[in-house]
This record gives sequence, C-alpha cells and structure tokens, in this order.
Amino acid sequence: MFDTFKNAWKIDDLRKRILFTLLILVLFRLGSAIPVPFVSAGALQSMIGEGNLLGYLDMLSGGAFANSTLFALGVSPYINASIIMQLLTVAIPALEQMSKEGEEGRRKMQRITRYVGAGIACVLAVMYYFLVRGQGALKYDSGASGIFAAVVVVFTFTAGSMLLQWMGEQIDVKGIGNGISMLIFAGIVSRWSGIFTTIRYYLSLAGAGEVQYYFFLPLIAVLVVVVVVLIVILNAAERRIPVQYAKRVVGRKMYGGQNSHIPIKVNMSGVMPIIFASSLVSIPGTIGNFFPSLYDAAEHPIWSAFLGAFNYNSWAYAIIYLVLIVAFNYFYVAIQYDPVQIANNLRTNNGTIPGYRPGKPTSDFITKVLGKITLVGAAFLAIVAVLPIILGNILGMAISLGGTSLLIVVGVALDTSRSLESYLLMRHHKGFLE
Repeated sequence: MFDTFKNAWKIDDLRKRILFTLLILVLFRLGSAIPVPFVSAGALQSMIGEGNLLGYLDMLSGGAFANSTLFALGVSPYINASIIMQLLTVAIPALEQMSKEGEEGRRKMQRITRYVGAGIACVLAVMYYFLVRGQGALKYDSGASGIFAAVVVVFTFTAGSMLLQWMGEQIDVKGIGNGISMLIFAGIVSRWSGIFTTIRYYLSLAGAGEVQYYFFLPLIAVLVVVVVVLIVILNAAERRIPVQYAKRVVGRKMYGGQNSHIPIKVNMSGVMPIIFASSLVSIPGTIGNFFPSLYDAAEHPIWSAFLGAFNYNSWAYAIIYLVLIVAFNYFYVAIQYDPVQIANNLRTNNGTIPGYRPGKPTSDFITKVLGKITLVGAAFLAIVAVLPIILGNILGMAISLGGTSLLIVVGVALDTSRSLESYLLMRHHKGFLE
C-alpha cells in the first residue's frame, strides 16, 4: 500500500489529485473548529459517551458534534439518506427501474438522495437546536430574538452538512475518490489523539504501583494488530462459484465456452450492520441522558434495570449488540443479493454451475453458499465490534479504540489504495497496438 502511494506521488496528475484531497480534508478539519452563532462551544461534551447515539454521531463528525461547530452534523444525514434510498429501491418498483437506467438513472438517484439528505439534515438541525437549548447552551446578543437565533442555528447546521456532502463529491470528481468515506476517515483519525492521553494515564497508574498495566497495554497493542490483519484478510476474502458458459455459433463466429466464476465477498455488507446495530442499541442510553432520574433504582426500579442493561460496559449490552449485528448482516445481504436473479442471468447467458441444473437448483445452491458466507461475515463483524467491550470488562480498562472505527479506517485505507492502483494501471497500460 505504501509503495502504491509512493508511485502515485511520482505522477503529476495523481499528485494533484492527492493534494486536492488533502486540501479538502484540511478544510473539513478547519470547519470542525468554526463555532456556530448563538451556541456555546462544547455544549454537549457532558452528554457524549460510549454506547449512546450522541457518541456515535460525534465519532462520525470527528468531534464536531460535541463542540457544536459548523460541521456538527457531519455526513450522517447523507449516510442515512443513502441507506433509506437503498431500502426504498427494493420496495418501490419505480426507484428500482430508475437505478437500472445506467448513468442517467444513477444521476437521478443521486439527486434524490441529496434532497432526502437535506431534509434529514434540517430535521437533525432542529433537534440539535432543542437539545442545546435544553442544556442552557444558547447565548443571545441584546438585539437578537429567540426566533432569529433558532433560524440561524438550524440553517447553519443544515448548510454545514450540505457543504460536507459537496466536499465529498468534489473528492470523488477531482480527488482520489471515496469522498464521504475519506471525510469519515479524517474525523475518526482526528479523535484517536485521545488514545495517547489514555496510554499516558495507564502508564502513570503502572508507575504508581499497579504494575499489571505494564502487561495490559502491550497485550491490547498486539490484539489491535491482530484485528487489523484480520480485517485486511476478510475484506479481500471471497468465495468463488465456478461458472461454465456453453459454446454457441453466431454466423461464422463461435462465442462462449470459457470458464468464469461468481465472486461472493465474505464481508459484502461492509460496516453497515454495525452502524445499524449501534444506532439501535444506543437509543436507550441516549434517552437516559435526557432523563437522568430514570437511573435512580429506588424511584424507578424497572427503568433503572432496563437502562443498566444497555450500559456500554455491561455484558447484556455486548450480547444484544452481537445479536443485532448478525441479524442486520443477514438482512442487508438479503436486500443486496438475489440468488433467483443471478440464476436467471446465468441461464439467459447460457451459463451453468458445474453439477447443478439451470433454474431452481442453481438458485438453491447459491442461496446455500450465500447463507454460509453471510454467517462467516456476520461472525467476523460481531467479533470486531464486541471485542473491545469484552476486553474492557475483563481487564477493567476503558478501551476507546472501537471496532467500528477500526473497520472504517482500515476499509477506507484499502479502498483508497485500490483506487490509486486502478489510476496507476490506466496510466501504465500500453494498449493493444503494441
């Protein structure tokens, strides 16, 4: 991967693309430090924590959400809009037909996604306003009315989110691609500076006499390296189903007769199941932040037990989180992969899987293989996401390096490397005339 970046830097066009991408990322970090009018900086710092929805939004925004800055909403509205459009494409035939209309259909879908993202950003901005107002974090000048301040705050948060979406698209067009993912990558990496503070804290505890931390920190470092290697391997792992195409004569030419395969990736759903599961399982903890009195066991014994089960450091949270990841992984694969359509396409193109008749037997075989691969991918995602929670409970340490952030960072790094490799391949291809 490092060789790919080094070789890409030597090419003038790619070097300009890399520099443009870095410029956009720098502007993103600068925008994450610009305060919003009428809102106190760091208004929601006390409400951000592991295992709640606000902490998840803060992770995606690179800390801007907690600091109430221009890019506080981050790219969450666009991500939610993309997920909603994917689900609606399966449910609404008109959208499904539009998605199959080639480049023109893709542009229409992208335009609709932008509008949906703008609507979601506006709704989130309104909720954010009421949230900071409830925290007493609004500040007014003597000549500013409450309505004017509300309009400015909502408009600024919405405009910041749409500006981020535009910046991501510019990286896709003029940069090295994966624009939205690159912005999330930059936000997550910027928050990892707190890891060194945590390491210094535990080293100070070890120096104060708790020598077990001298062994825990290297153990965690080794486990992080193992998890990263596992992510790299399983991101590239795939099950290849062999396909043989029958020979056919058209005029004086013979077509077909070659062997090919259908690649099925082990981790075909990416990080989406973890995002779905973490968003759902963090809702109770977020509600608890708004109503702290519910944690009082004497006054609210049922609510206290319920919210305690959804505490980030509890075993019940880890189990529920794991089950939801597996369930969402199967759900996401089911809406993305249609074995019946694959079998029909094979039969249309005179392709067969050796040992299986065209039609339903082929579809049943693909479904069986898909179920096994999905189980392996779901287990992999669950282990990566739940492992920090389990280690934190066993070692009694707060491990801030979450599995979700590791998956995103490693996945974006691999995708960026592959994108640069494709650019290098296009520029070094000698063509068919030599």
